[in-house]
Amino acid sequence: MNKAQFIAALAPHFNDSKKDAAHAVDIVFDTITRTMAKGEDVMINDFGKFKKVDRKARKGRNPFTGETIQIKASKKPRFLPAKGLKEVISGARKLEPAPKPAPKVVAKPVVKAAPKKAAKKVVKKAAPKKAAKKVVKKAAPKKAAKKVVKKAAPKKAVKKVVKKKK
Repeated sequence: MNKAQFIAALAPHFNDSKKDAAHAVDIVFDTITRTMAKGEDVMINDFGKFKKVDRKARKGRNPFTGETIQIKASKKPRFLPAKGLKEVISGARKLEPAPKPAPKVVAKPVVKAAPKKAAKKVVKKAAPKKAAKKVVKKAAPKKAAKKVVKKAAPKKAVKKVVKKKK
C-alpha cells in the first residue's frame, strides 16, 4: 500500500474527503519525522516504536573490487514493531473488526435571509418587468376577442331586424 492508497482507505472516515484524509496523514508523518529528528522516540501502543539510531564508523568491503573501505558514522531511523503487531502478522492473534466510518451527515445549506429592505428592492425591480410582459401578452387576446364580439354583434342585430321586417 502506498501513500495514495492509504489516503483513499482513510477517506470514508473523513466524510469521503480525500483532501482531509491527506492532510491528516501528512500531519502524522510530519510529527513523527520532526520528533525523530530531535532524537526522541515515538511509541505507538500495539503498533511499534520509531527511533533514531546512531551507527558507528566501520570497515566495509567494495563488492566489485573486494577492496576494504571505511564507512562513516551515521544516524538512521529504525522501526521496532510492538508485540501486538507481531502477533497479528504471525496469525497468533486476530484483529478486531475494522472501525466503521461515521455515518454521512448531509448538511443542509444555510441560507442567510437578506435584509428586508434589500428583498423589497429586488421585488420592486423584478415585478414591473414581469408585469409588463404579462400585460402585453394578455392585452393582445382581449383586443382580438373584442373585435370578434363587435363583428358578431352587428350580424345578429341585422338578422333580428330582418326578421322583424318580414
